[in-house]
Amino acid sequence: MNRRQFIAAAVCTIGWPLVGLAQRTGSVPRIGFLGLGKSEDWTDQIEALRLGLKRFGYREGRNLLIEFRWAAEVAELDRHAEELSKLNVDIIIAPASTQVEPALRATRTIPIVFAQHADPVGVGHVASLAHPGGNVTGVSMVLTEMAAKGLEILVEAQPGTKRVGVLWNLTTPTHARVLSALEEAAMRKSIDLVGAPIRTADDFNRAFELMVNDNVTSVLVPSSPITNARRRSLAELAIKHRLPTMFANRANVEAGGLMSYGPNFNSMYRYVAFFVDKILKGEKPGDLPVEQASKYELVLNLATARLIGVDLPSILIARVDEVIE
Repeated sequence: MNRRQFIAAAVCTIGWPLVGLAQRTGSVPRIGFLGLGKSEDWTDQIEALRLGLKRFGYREGRNLLIEFRWAAEVAELDRHAEELSKLNVDIIIAPASTQVEPALRATRTIPIVFAQHADPVGVGHVASLAHPGGNVTGVSMVLTEMAAKGLEILVEAQPGTKRVGVLWNLTTPTHARVLSALEEAAMRKSIDLVGAPIRTADDFNRAFELMVNDNVTSVLVPSSPITNARRRSLAELAIKHRLPTMFANRANVEAGGLMSYGPNFNSMYRYVAFFVDKILKGEKPGDLPVEQASKYELVLNLATARLIGVDLPSILIARVDEVIE
């Protein structure tokens, strides 16, 4: 059994023995969670994290405590990261690059684990995937390549497409690299991109109006904590303007978005438990290789396709991994 198979088996095994830090020292370890948005917007991911921890033998409130900090906007993340640092938690879970940066500003000693980082090497959060170094590691997705593939599928869904809007986030450190990858992909397809930058969910309406006024015929939304959390608002805007929209997160399609191409986010949050367990047992985050999501799925909401009047090519529908009616 190789290392990846071992990890997968461990994460899927019910009743993992109670061998965490609490048993070894008699103390109860504390995990900090640096969230962005409202807690209710992250219910699925938090439950996935709890399930992963449970399968490694950790029961919240019994042999593990989780200190949640929820920032209403990015500007509040530094304060919450400082709070978790001063509490001297054993680990800080900083889900994406947006949260990793303030966590790193707060501490270079407390281990930081990410769950859905788009490009940890590209933005300098780890030295390499195999040897992260420092105090950061976790689970990553290849958002640059994933976004380019999403653009390709979005164009395939609407033959003849020439103008595509990109709803990107100014506060997401990885999005500058994502835009570069999208521009290269668009050039190969002779597609014009219309960038619609946002900072908060309050910018959604303005961004869609900008794209509509610039005559886009579809929209691509690279993954970010804000767009993942406020998925229903985005779906409603896309339906209102009858714009086919490609996301990276399946949850956006469940909320009414047209399509998504990306990894299973809940699986990635369950996987975080592997890193938590290893670190609580004494391993250094810098010695734990970053794990990358290996399976990417295309999900389609047929009800939304009918609602916005999009007739998708049958060859594309045949390739879909999951259809939501």
